[in-house]
Amino acid sequence: MIFGRRNKPGLAERFRVFIWPRRSWLRSGKYFVKRILRLTGSPYAIAAGVAAGAFTSFTPFLGFHFIISWVLAFIIGGNLLAAALGTAVGNPITFPFIWGATYNTGALVLGKPKIEGGELHLGHSLMSSSFEALWPVIKVMAVGAIPTGLICGLICYFLVRKSCDAYQHRRKAVLARKAFEAGKWRSAIAEHESAT
Repeated sequence: MIFGRRNKPGLAERFRVFIWPRRSWLRSGKYFVKRILRLTGSPYAIAAGVAAGAFTSFTPFLGFHFIISWVLAFIIGGNLLAAALGTAVGNPITFPFIWGATYNTGALVLGKPKIEGGELHLGHSLMSSSFEALWPVIKVMAVGAIPTGLICGLICYFLVRKSCDAYQHRRKAVLARKAFEAGKWRSAIAEHESAT
């Protein structure tokens, strides 16, 4: 591989980079945005895929986010790779906020009392309880994930759609200018005239 690393990172290094970027959050964020904008596809497909991934990040079904986002993206005509990238909305930094928002919204929708600060120990419950004991919490979070995920998905859709439109128009203009400067327009006109 021409641009591969000589020293492959170990498991601990990869985990550290997954939690905390190597350079900075701003640089990693810019790189992530550029990866989305450079995807091939219509602005609608890319934006719909990212929206499907962002919506899926709000569901409490960890481990199935890629699959759920791909199914949603396929249904709405979104880009599957964009859907996978959109699931990055849910990450170790944002999950506590997402879970709090989905649980509180679900409790509000279902009319259940909210569990205050120290009473819900979900991390401990996941390791020591059966699925039947966890189901009431998961059900409340799943109900709360629908409105909060829809809001986040719609925001992501409009932001990505506008950004993709602007990026693709700017890229077409740059390519057209380069083609004009290279003189390819002459051969294109000559081909068109010979075809007619």
